[in-house]
Amino acid sequence: MVPPKAASPVKKVVTVPESVLKKRKTLEKINAERAVKAVASKKDAKTKRQVIFKRAEQYVKEYRTKERDEIRLKRAAKANNSYYVPSEAKLAFVVRIKGINKLAPKPRKILQLLRLTKINAGVFVKLNKATLQMLQWVSPYIAWGYPNLKTTRELVYKRGFAKVNKQRIPIHDNAVIEKSLGQYGVICMEDVIHEIFTVGPHFKQVNNFLWPFGLSNPTGGFRGKKVRHFIERGECGNREDKINELVQRMN
Repeated sequence: MVPPKAASPVKKVVTVPESVLKKRKTLEKINAERAVKAVASKKDAKTKRQVIFKRAEQYVKEYRTKERDEIRLKRAAKANNSYYVPSEAKLAFVVRIKGINKLAPKPRKILQLLRLTKINAGVFVKLNKATLQMLQWVSPYIAWGYPNLKTTRELVYKRGFAKVNKQRIPIHDNAVIEKSLGQYGVICMEDVIHEIFTVGPHFKQVNNFLWPFGLSNPTGGFRGKKVRHFIERGECGNREDKINELVQRMN
């Protein structure tokens, strides 16, 4: 007799729940979209880097040309036994050096308008007739002058914070600048510095974007009395280009 064949084991069909299949499909779609976005963002970042680099080169060329023109005009005036009178400054940097004790209402309000609500707070100010009168009113409580390019750049890079939705945000990436100021053609730190230093057409928006600079007490302390004017060996008032030395010690 032929022995009976053994019954073959029945293979179990593994069924995957429909919810799991939907989730897999959704994740695959999300990953594919992310990959496409990553490639596009990488391409955009490369293009922006090239634009930023070209702008930086253009600004450096502009600064150097302006500096050389100043030197050339001074030499030409000296050769003709004359004097070269530079154009009036358009930009000032203002630092608050005194507190709130015995502060009259009008100077208090002007300091609020200038955003100088704390001691050692500093802001850039566009100089015109109105702002010069305001600075004259609060002269006993501030030190101000005309910053150079080096001072402006160091302040923005070292002490610069952005004001986004009334919050103080560190500028850790150019994307922070582009998001707030991209509509004005300002997309990077060099654009911000150029707009501030040259008092460009969008100075108001860029300056308002920057949070007031919080400076430290000057290295070595103040060398004169705060109640006296700078020309009387004090500290307050207009010190013209000497503000750069003070900011260097406070930055």
